Amino acid sequence: MIRFIATLYFASSLFAAAPPVPLWARFERAFQSTVNYTNPVQDVDFRVEFRSASGIRRVVYGFWDGDRTWRARFVPVETGVWTYRTMSSDPANKGLADVSGSFVCGPARNDGSVFERHGPVEVSNDGRHLSHADGTPFFFLADTAWSGPLLSTPEDWSFYIKTRAGQKFTAIQWAATQWRGAPKGDNAGRLAYSGVENIALNLDYFRRLDQKSAALNQAGLLSVPVMLWAFDHSAEDQVSPGVSLPDAQAIVLARYMMGRWGADAVLWLLNGDGDYRGPKAERWRNIGRAVFQEVWHAPVSLHPGGGIWVMDNFRDESWISVSGYQSGHNDSEKNSRWITSGEPAVDWKRDRARTSISLEGPYESPARPDRTPAPEFLTRRNHYWSLLNAPTAGITYGVSGVWSWSDGTCPVPGHGPVVGPHWKTVLHLPAAEQMRYLAEFFQGIDYWRLRPEPAVLGAQPGVNAIGRFISAAQSPEKNLTVLYIPEDRSVTLVSTAVPARFSAEWFNPRTGDRSTASAEPEGLAIQFLTPAAGDWVLLLRAK
Repeated sequence: MIRFIATLYFASSLFAAAPPVPLWARFERAFQSTVNYTNPVQDVDFRVEFRSASGIRRVVYGFWDGDRTWRARFVPVETGVWTYRTMSSDPANKGLADVSGSFVCGPARNDGSVFERHGPVEVSNDGRHLSHADGTPFFFLADTAWSGPLLSTPEDWSFYIKTRAGQKFTAIQWAATQWRGAPKGDNAGRLAYSGVENIALNLDYFRRLDQKSAALNQAGLLSVPVMLWAFDHSAEDQVSPGVSLPDAQAIVLARYMMGRWGADAVLWLLNGDGDYRGPKAERWRNIGRAVFQEVWHAPVSLHPGGGIWVMDNFRDESWISVSGYQSGHNDSEKNSRWITSGEPAVDWKRDRARTSISLEGPYESPARPDRTPAPEFLTRRNHYWSLLNAPTAGITYGVSGVWSWSDGTCPVPGHGPVVGPHWKTVLHLPAAEQMRYLAEFFQGIDYWRLRPEPAVLGAQPGVNAIGRFISAAQSPEKNLTVLYIPEDRSVTLVSTAVPARFSAEWFNPRTGDRSTASAEPEGLAIQFLTPAAGDWVLLLRAK
């Protein structure tokens, strides 16, 4: 403490005009180019290297912000003096090349957002879940508001954020550019970029999204942008950058986003809703390396299409830290078995496995008028399955109307799917409200210690009827056990697989109610009877 105070006094005497930047808060500096460029994002690569007194080194992308102004945004992860030095691909530009400076980082704010108090989100030391920089576990409960930041007014975005934060969501996934769900860009008709072979950026578009991302963080919600939407199944999807842009331009666009939002509390989704396997994998490996490999960055995942497992094509890519997947929006046997016993349920055991998160499950309402609505049970069941089929880290909810930010009308033919009911009318559907209970349950236990443990079960009714599949997870020490029972009125456990003395509790995922669970020994097994019909969660803790 004495050493820190001395350092702070010395630094503040040199930089009295600049108050200390709180730990985990944003440091930002503007730089003035001495050269006018025709298309700045194409003509110059601008980066800034930061170093702490202890030797931590981090490089971030700087970004063009209009006229001759460039900016660098950075989050210090250590108190004390930080120095910085700029790096420009144009060494003759004295405003961008080899400019140095320093700032002081003071203690973290204790009255700020959860990210200001505990730090940005990163992958835990064991690689199995997400945590804040100070080690506090971060339970990932996201909503898919793909078009929300683009099409919402500031007032509506604030209303949406307040609603989801109140329902205990912790993250929001969104599309960062025009895409098949918003082909005309934002609500003022602005596109993120124009052109294909030599794109030009619309700064008003990006400045508006700065505010949308910052609002998420201020409310304690992780910002999860899709950088390059990549759905590629029809001509209309050429509007999405992950489909239409050549590799070099996709890299330019993604690097720019890194510069603008890299100092936010963020998790990057490099691409969205595509198939990145086989011949396509090499393209995305090259883009990912070019965007992330040479700079510091927040956790990164890919967002593949429904039922597509891509991690086998990216096992050696160090820049990917989260293994994301999307289950189908249905309750077919094929989809259900893929979630419970397919790749999402076995990959975590493999070498170089990543933190596993379902980034899109069955939507609670239909994506098309002719599709049977997914009941709240289907959404809830698949979410619990996905939380317990691998080391528990998080889940993503979704509902039609919100993802499209619909005003309740149908789009012009040929411009995407029917967008669904008005976004405000579906914010409080049953499964959306039940996400609150899901979050409170898992955040109330050491969920990050859970691992799938099917040997706990004396019988698995899901073998013959997948809808009855009981998920079982347990801590390595066996002192914490969680089971999800979707249909059966009883569940049988192997007595030797649980502690000799334990407390047992029923949790109702529909209401959040809890009640004591009574065990009935049956030889080498233990049977529990559910309190009533419906799906239930059984929680066992060692005494």
